[in-house]
Amino acid sequence: MLDAAHDRSVRMIQDGAPLHAILGHLATTAEALSGGTTVASILVLDGEGLLRNGASPNLPADYLDQIDRLKPDPKVGTCAAAAATGEIVLTPSFYADQRWAELRQLPLALGFLGAWSMPIKGADGRVLGTFGTYFREHREPTAEEREAVAVLAAAAAEAIEARAVATAD
Repeated sequence: MLDAAHDRSVRMIQDGAPLHAILGHLATTAEALSGGTTVASILVLDGEGLLRNGASPNLPADYLDQIDRLKPDPKVGTCAAAAATGEIVLTPSFYADQRWAELRQLPLALGFLGAWSMPIKGADGRVLGTFGTYFREHREPTAEEREAVAVLAAAAAEAIEARAVATAD
């Protein structure tokens, strides 16, 4: 399924599909690989260095509005921390993680108890965004989930960089 998802994203890039459609395909693939037990969210850094929704097909619009334009910060949330540090950030419990002190009511209201986020990095190692996954239970990602999201995040980086080149031309 991962190879097929990557191949499809490459075809979508070549066909000129919108970035949100490509990223949406990658997010739904991550959710499908989990058997529907996770919700994925891809955030992309904009020209101002703020996190914007790239694709979060199963998160409500009001939630996305509240997290829109987050500044990368190692002390805030999971995705903002991953974007700031360039490292995977694990949040097995929103209750126990101080990075969520001011925001924890947002995912908790949706029934999420934990999350993790992998930075999406370009070919030059620069952080382009994050690939986040929410859980409805207190846990960390499995080894298989980490491996799958690494592949999907690499495909997301290809799409983001391809669109940046296309808009620069």
